Amino acid sequence: MRYRLASGVARVEVRGGPALLSRAPLRLVKVSAAFAERFDAGELVARTPTEARALDALFERGLLARVPDDALPADRLPTVSVVIPVKDRAEELRRCLESLRRVRYPRARLEIVVVDDGSRDATPAVARALGATVISSGGRGRGPAAARNRGAAVASGALLAFIDSDCTASEGWLAELTGRFEDPEVVAVGGRVAGMHASSALDRYEAEMSSLSLGPRDRSGQGGTDTFYLPSCNLLVRRRAFAASGGFREELHVGEDVDLTWRLRDRGGRVLYTPHGRIFHEHRNRLGAFLRRRFQYGTSEGLLQVLHPERRKQMVMPWPLAAATALVAAAWLARAAWPAVAGAALILLDVARLWATLRREGARVPPEWVIGARLRAWGSLAYHVAFHLTRYYAPVLIVAGVAWPRLGALAATLAVLCAAVDRTVRRPALRFPEFLGLYLAEHLAYGAGVFCGCVRLGSFGSYRPVLSVKQ
Repeated sequence: MRYRLASGVARVEVRGGPALLSRAPLRLVKVSAAFAERFDAGELVARTPTEARALDALFERGLLARVPDDALPADRLPTVSVVIPVKDRAEELRRCLESLRRVRYPRARLEIVVVDDGSRDATPAVARALGATVISSGGRGRGPAAARNRGAAVASGALLAFIDSDCTASEGWLAELTGRFEDPEVVAVGGRVAGMHASSALDRYEAEMSSLSLGPRDRSGQGGTDTFYLPSCNLLVRRRAFAASGGFREELHVGEDVDLTWRLRDRGGRVLYTPHGRIFHEHRNRLGAFLRRRFQYGTSEGLLQVLHPERRKQMVMPWPLAAATALVAAAWLARAAWPAVAGAALILLDVARLWATLRREGARVPPEWVIGARLRAWGSLAYHVAFHLTRYYAPVLIVAGVAWPRLGALAATLAVLCAAVDRTVRRPALRFPEFLGLYLAEHLAYGAGVFCGCVRLGSFGSYRPVLSVKQ
């Protein structure tokens, strides 16, 4: 994997040697002289596993960008088994299989396995007519996880490529993803999930806001306790790693891809996401179906917390910014100006502290960079707090807001600001009122699902994020 300096990042000299400096976000990271020389030469390729981890850490911090890999020659492409779980979706499956016929990949290195979960329509006949191997899931309605496991058990490819029957593949789907497995530590790769349609407001909302859409930036994870995962509708996994992990948990009908990804990481494997290798997903574009699905997603959260207690939600709270946020909220609720003034003073002191730290390191940074950085950090903290409150505590806030209108006004303002941030970042093709309505409906449905799932389990870990206080 090749890297280069990310846009807006410069190599600078500070006390102690060379360093990488970025403005947004404001970061200064010291690097070795040997690394610095190779950065100066242009693209950088890891020579050892230790270097690979160091470069990946710099990438995750936004200081490096990945250079797209050249396509592998045909004789180095791995064998791939595409596994499609399906039940009573004959026409959707036909569309999916026809798209796979257009995928640019050597036919001799590709097999397609359709796992029928007890269909009563023409699904099996459609699959056979289009050249797929058809097997039974072993029952009716056993669920996608069980069907995928059954397909993986009979697959012969070195890689398993999972796609859903209501998806279609781009022509470069496999060729753009399989090269990532040249890194022996990589056990799973996910590609971009795009929306198939754009005619309705829900189509356009889901195209950018679906939990299946991981955005335009590469991401990776190995070990750790963060919650990064890969959706199963566009997922390539080494067959041996999949078998060693035990495959999908068949008792999970939602969240099974989250669980599998985390278990692969826990075993030391590295998982990657890239915005290439696209598939197109037919999202639910009827409001009732959309909200039911979000509710179902929410019900999985409590069980995932029980299965993976080390992966609780984490919230970093820089104490000066957290205190300033609390003071501004108190100023509104108490109808007093002095808490807001005290909050502003805390932010200015935090700016001065960061400025002094950079000066001690010998970094020549304009003061407006430092001011902008702390204001962005404050805004980011406010967004994450607002998002958590809106997603998990909206009903409580609504009831409390009726009893205390100023609290209700504050909660409503936070929800609207949270929606405005997500719309600005994701840029769905929707007017803000349309976006806001769907956004709030989604949060309410998902939050209701989380609550019901936690009640069913008798465990409320989802409501207790891990707070990390730092300066």
